[in-house]
Amino acid sequence: MRRIVRVVLSVIVLLVLAAAGNEIWKGLRSLDEPLNVAAPLRFKVAVGARFAHVATDLAAQGIVARPRPWVLYARWKGRASAIKAGEYEIQPGTTPRQLLEKMVSGQVLLHSLTIVDGWRVADLLLAIRRNPDILSTLPAPSAPSAKPSDLMEKLGFPGLDAEGQFLPETYRFPSGTSDVDLLRQAHAALTRVLNTAWTERDATIPVRNADELLIMASIVEKESGVPEELPKIAGLYLHRLSIGMRLQADPTVIYGLGESYDGDLRTVDLRTDGPYNTYTRTGLPPTAIALPGAAAIGATARPEKTDALYFVASGRGDGSHVFSATLEQHNAAVARFLARQRQRAASESAQ
Repeated sequence: MRRIVRVVLSVIVLLVLAAAGNEIWKGLRSLDEPLNVAAPLRFKVAVGARFAHVATDLAAQGIVARPRPWVLYARWKGRASAIKAGEYEIQPGTTPRQLLEKMVSGQVLLHSLTIVDGWRVADLLLAIRRNPDILSTLPAPSAPSAKPSDLMEKLGFPGLDAEGQFLPETYRFPSGTSDVDLLRQAHAALTRVLNTAWTERDATIPVRNADELLIMASIVEKESGVPEELPKIAGLYLHRLSIGMRLQADPTVIYGLGESYDGDLRTVDLRTDGPYNTYTRTGLPPTAIALPGAAAIGATARPEKTDALYFVASGRGDGSHVFSATLEQHNAAVARFLARQRQRAASESAQ
């Protein structure tokens, strides 16, 4: 009788061990089986969240089939306490083992913001405020406390005018990045590009420092319609500056008009004196008038040598210009431009 009992107990133990082994095997195998996602899926790991809670939440959503083996594996490997907070994206085919390593290495999902060449700071601040993945800490542009002069001080650069101080390019960042941190990144990028351009500049250009180079580059940026023309436009304006000729740049006047500009630049605007009116004042305006891109900064630092002093739109519709060395040539080019405009208007009205 005892022998029978021992045999039965042995069989039960073997069955239990076999079942346990089978569960262990299934658990280990599940670590390398794709998670249950048919399309990219995002989830967030909160600051201080325990891995066991993350696994439970994903299991509750039906994403992880076997959370317990995953948690035990993470603890055994010493990874459970090493996961990083942030937003993650699970791609179809990702396994629990791969997702764990992703969270440990902090491969958070990155979002993007593109700063467009020629934007003003006001445009940039509006784009940042509208981006749902950026944490807004700065006052709204319309708020009484939102003073443009205070912006650079908030970034740690008091006394520096904000216009022109952020490099146009695409920036990638994790969700929850603050507006201040993103602006600091864009300013650091601008500083690097500007300093390099200043160091490698043509020593004959008539600007005294990197700040003046930035101001001139912002004018070149706003006047350009074709990237290939940037060096020539820069050369033209620097030529005017070198001989003491007024820059006569419409974009500076428009910038000076601010919110009162309605899209139509009038003769009275060109004749009304102000710090940004380069028709009434000689030299550069007091600050940049836009955010110049790296190409405009580089073109201004090493411009094309030209005797041209005037330019006007070609009228071909491709953003190109006609450059002239004399006023007589310029007036002829203007006449051709106006003739093209009249011809185009007549053609459109006849359709």
